[in-house]
Amino acid sequence: MALLDFLEPVYRMLPEVKPPEIPPPLNKKIMWSGIALLLFFVLGNISLIGIEPQRIAYLEQLQTILASNMGTLISAGIGPIVLASIILQLLVGGKFIDIDLSNPRDRVRFQGMQKLFAVGLCFFEAIALSITGNPILAKPGFLWLVVLQIAVGSLVLMYLDELVSKYGIGSGIGLFIAGGVAGRFFWQIFRPPTMLGDPGGVLLQFIASLSTGANFLILLPIFVALAIFLIIVFVEGMHINIPITMGRRGTGGRFPVKLLYVSNMPVILAVTLFVNIQLWSQIAQGVPIVNSILGGLAWATNSPFNLFYNLFLRISAEGPITAFITMSPQILQAIIYLIALMACCIVFGMFWVQMGGQSPEAVAEQLQRSGMYIPGFRRDPRIVKKVLDRYIPTIVIIGSMFVALLAGLGNMALGGLSSGMGILLTVGIIYRIYEQLAKEQLAGMHPMLGKLMG
Repeated sequence: MALLDFLEPVYRMLPEVKPPEIPPPLNKKIMWSGIALLLFFVLGNISLIGIEPQRIAYLEQLQTILASNMGTLISAGIGPIVLASIILQLLVGGKFIDIDLSNPRDRVRFQGMQKLFAVGLCFFEAIALSITGNPILAKPGFLWLVVLQIAVGSLVLMYLDELVSKYGIGSGIGLFIAGGVAGRFFWQIFRPPTMLGDPGGVLLQFIASLSTGANFLILLPIFVALAIFLIIVFVEGMHINIPITMGRRGTGGRFPVKLLYVSNMPVILAVTLFVNIQLWSQIAQGVPIVNSILGGLAWATNSPFNLFYNLFLRISAEGPITAFITMSPQILQAIIYLIALMACCIVFGMFWVQMGGQSPEAVAEQLQRSGMYIPGFRRDPRIVKKVLDRYIPTIVIIGSMFVALLAGLGNMALGGLSSGMGILLTVGIIYRIYEQLAKEQLAGMHPMLGKLMG
């Protein structure tokens, strides 16, 4: 608490987006979300001044997770915002910061500290991206100008995220991820040739292969993307119903605990951590001991993209045994990567439940305040918590492992078209935006029902 008290005068000086006095109507929320998304795309097409353009392809496969575009004003993307959340979650979870997030005042102060930390990380990650020359190499005399441009771009995204959260639909982080992934996905499928010898997008490559015999492996990333989409839409409807009773008359109802109880946040947090490990390993190249540790972590947290496509090609050319022996290093890396991803997603899933007020204790108190209780048990939040403890922690672990496995395997099958995590996050984000739009529309038609849902 002493740290919060010390930093409070500092983060109070930070500018903020003023919350609306009355909730804006649905059409206004859609408008503000559209404006924020348009500005995101504009920032992603403004190139940095003073860089060598040939050096900006590093970490290209992971840019979708950070909603970034290397070499532009959003080179760092939402990385600083999410990393600030990760570190502070670890500090709160480890009791290094003593704070009660159920207390509204403490929650506001925590959000202020998180915002201050994110501002600092905007400049730190801008330095990390450019000072080593990898991935972004500044021309002589332009280093600090490049750093300033990247930091300012991240700060603009931070305030656009705040704008969407207060005036728009969903969150800016989710909106930017979905917009970036969707844009890259359709561009890689339908893009025309840009130079002599360029085969163009996936669709043009498949059409060109028809003259020599259709190569359906080219379409594998599209089929995988569609499979991930259908799986997520199906799983979104899977839940466990806990019976509850409302009011004095004992009106029956159900409290659903969805399989994706914590949504896709564990994947966002875990992959952002992995990306930062890649960056830190680049910074520590000149320090032998630190570099050996971070280098090993970077290898374990780096997904072998296009693994399945390359494996299928080798099997058809060399046979299964030779192919598996030849690609054994990549297969081993894939297994270690999946284990690391699942472990991190479980940890971040448990933290996110505590942070987001979704823990058994928080849900029990919410049900108690709403006059709801579980039939057959005393109206005591401690009793309700014990019942919820049978379901919520297990669901969080299973759901976190599921999204990690689906994202990791998809990552290895989609290749250059996109990333499994990007498709997974985009489908989940769009599904939640659809749910919120339906809820807002229903609330607009039936104001009393809207107040009940709120």
